[in-house]
Amino acid sequence: MLSPAVVFLLLLVIGVAAGLLFDRFAGPGWLSRQIAGQNRTMVTSALVGIAGSFVGYHLAVLTGIIGIVALIGAVIGALAVLYGWRMVR
Repeated sequence: MLSPAVVFLLLLVIGVAAGLLFDRFAGPGWLSRQIAGQNRTMVTSALVGIAGSFVGYHLAVLTGIIGIVALIGAVIGALAVLYGWRMVR
């Protein structure tokens, strides 16, 4: 069983990594990056990825999945929220 502090840090890392990778490979186009600025979209994607990782992890725990396997739920949650965020935006 992982301690809550370790889980918190892992969720932060998962969320930031998912957000930055998602922004890099599936982010906005070149023109919107030139208008809005690249750093702003990267920070937003990282924050949305963090929120998604927390949602995915806690949904996995609520369904009875515990331990390291629940971190896979965090990855799936981060990607799902990032995808939804991109579709709304």
